Amino acid sequence: MKRLSRRDFLKASAMGMGAVVISTGLAGCVLDSKDKREISFSQGVASGDPLQDGVVLWTRAVPNDRSGRDVDIAWEVATDSGFRDLTHSGRTRTSASHDYTLKVDVRGLMPGQRYYYRFRTARNSSPVGVTRTLPEGSVSQVTLAVVSCSNYPAGYFNVYREIAALDDVDALVHLGDYIYEYSSDPGSYGAAEAESMGRTFPGNNNLELISLEDYRRRYAIYRSDDNLRELHRKVPFIVVWDDHEVANDTWKNGAENHDDGEGDFNDRKLDALRAYFEWMPIRPVTQGNEETIFRSFRFGDLVDLHMLDTRIIGRDKQLAYTDYLTQDGIDEARFAADVGDSNRTMLGAEQRLWLETALAGSTATWQVLGQQVLMGRMTLPAELLAGIINPDPEVLLPLFAELANLKGRYLAGDPTLSETEIARVETVLPYNLDAWDGYYVEREVILETARQLQKNLVVLAGDTHNAWASNLRTASGDQVGVEFATAGVSSPGLEDYLQLPEAAVPDAEAAIRILVDDLEYLNVNQRGYMLVTFTPEEVRADWRFVSTVKDRDYEVVSARNAARKMFPGDGNRSLVEVT
Repeated sequence: MKRLSRRDFLKASAMGMGAVVISTGLAGCVLDSKDKREISFSQGVASGDPLQDGVVLWTRAVPNDRSGRDVDIAWEVATDSGFRDLTHSGRTRTSASHDYTLKVDVRGLMPGQRYYYRFRTARNSSPVGVTRTLPEGSVSQVTLAVVSCSNYPAGYFNVYREIAALDDVDALVHLGDYIYEYSSDPGSYGAAEAESMGRTFPGNNNLELISLEDYRRRYAIYRSDDNLRELHRKVPFIVVWDDHEVANDTWKNGAENHDDGEGDFNDRKLDALRAYFEWMPIRPVTQGNEETIFRSFRFGDLVDLHMLDTRIIGRDKQLAYTDYLTQDGIDEARFAADVGDSNRTMLGAEQRLWLETALAGSTATWQVLGQQVLMGRMTLPAELLAGIINPDPEVLLPLFAELANLKGRYLAGDPTLSETEIARVETVLPYNLDAWDGYYVEREVILETARQLQKNLVVLAGDTHNAWASNLRTASGDQVGVEFATAGVSSPGLEDYLQLPEAAVPDAEAAIRILVDDLEYLNVNQRGYMLVTFTPEEVRADWRFVSTVKDRDYEVVSARNAARKMFPGDGNRSLVEVT
């Protein structure tokens, strides 16, 4: 199977551009759109990829007839909601060939400013969107809302509603799994209660996504959700894909959720990426933008946010413990050789070089990596792995407690521990080979780069559906930075996978914290988001949770909200609990 090339990315992006235009100012009297049909803007508006002087605006304009004719659309940008002080305007077309999506890359804006925008035809107008540009120069504070893993059939997007109600967010960072490729049948992932919640997909989109039309329809369903649509209307998004925008556990040449009966994987991937570029407020990949989807955003002198693709561009296939099983257990020598292969990569050589160059050239106080999977070390006693792979709460929970007790005694220097007991807690293996633990040589390169450059490193992660905070240390034990990982918007978490009763959650969390050396915080059973606030003096992550995603009637669960912070500077880059 051929690897997806630069040309393939350019093709997917160009085809997914929609009727993209670049606007640099007022274009005169443009509101006399010639299209007098009824035009629907039912998927709302969105903005994204903000710069100091620009932002991408998005909408979808669907005609009520089936003539196939292009749609003529005008747009306006202003500094006020009444559109009396216009800064930009123009007119263009979109068509069925782009799923009637449209993007305007507005340039020539002022840094750190709020703007209002809308799209119009002769008879119809879109909702008014609100966006903002990135700040320039000396910046005192940056606040980012961070989300991932929004599975439509798994629950309501109550988390999106909570973020949309905030007034102090500079941008929303979506770390992927914006859509899921599964059906909404009861046996599908997370969909057991979809029918009772009214979160099923229609018949023409209730199979696994394979074709371009499948992916397009799924995006349209997601963007029909009131809470997601409102969040897009109010906040600029900075996005990157994870695996489910294509298929579960995607890597550069395949995916766990793709088999030969589903056709050529590259064809499927290109269709998925084309739909992504059509529907997301992201700049298309063009010959003038050679960064593909990995790119940086500069918030003045305070934050440089580097968005990474850890899924599609460069990732080698994930290792699996099942490939190393012998009659005596795991072939640890062969596994160690494979996982420690210096050529093994998640980013690919081009993206890794780009990141190293970006870190070296940045003078911002905080270097932030927006990416998908956990970078912090998540090693657990080897004997736990079998229980986690095939979880039985009646067996697993007592084993967690037993090993946590041994680890606590071990850390306290208990001299009565036997060699066998010590071996039980010292013999550890990575819990998740899909995360950076399965690519640890490359992780070490990144951490060593940050250490040598004396950067204040903050890694943002999603993917697991749970909230985590970890210290990031090199193999030699040097503290480099911290990782903040967000809970999922609606996808079920570790409590579902491990079949944990609610009463068992506190003990399970406490045990995992003891067993995982660099882990400082976790929440395994609630859905929510992170609010990450940067100042010159500190970075602070606040995890906020909702009581349920199975009902539109919910509360913010303040009793389990949590916060951690880190201070900049050599030798002082470890997590501190906020009380």
